[in-house]
Amino acid sequence: MTNSKILIAYYSRKGQNYVAGKIENLAVGNTEVVAKKIQAITGGDLFEIETVKAYPVDYTETTQVAMDEKRSNARPELAATVDNMNAYDVIYLGYPNWWNTFPMAVFTFLESYNLSGKTIIPFCTHEGSGPGNSERDIKKLCPNSKVLTGLAIRGSNVSSADNEIKNWMKDNA
Repeated sequence: MTNSKILIAYYSRKGQNYVAGKIENLAVGNTEVVAKKIQAITGGDLFEIETVKAYPVDYTETTQVAMDEKRSNARPELAATVDNMNAYDVIYLGYPNWWNTFPMAVFTFLESYNLSGKTIIPFCTHEGSGPGNSERDIKKLCPNSKVLTGLAIRGSNVSSADNEIKNWMKDNA
């Protein structure tokens, strides 16, 4: 991927999160931590996928909203767009695993652009569920993109995952 123009697009939840068996208040979401580590290695551009309508502060309420969105196949409106998506060759796509895939806002993001010919490299955070069906879902939404093997990091381990991230990135170089 040398000389490729890189975008690190990610959805992350700060505030109340399920971490190592209990609810904790995170100043920075786990997926954002990983995205910034990838940015430090690649020098790529960061883009946070954010919804216009915020999720509830309460973690349990958010999980219910997320399930309702998944059941209804919702496409939450995003707060911003990538103005120059055509300039990017490689997209690192980050998200938490919500109900066996990524948040519906990531569906909105992927469907908002023509990503044909681009390389998508997924990474997700979770607390035991791994990537779920997320890679399959990306391939369905972006059939003309090259989707590489993703990385799933337990959210409670993101702060100490530097070597895991570097090794995964070497494998995807």
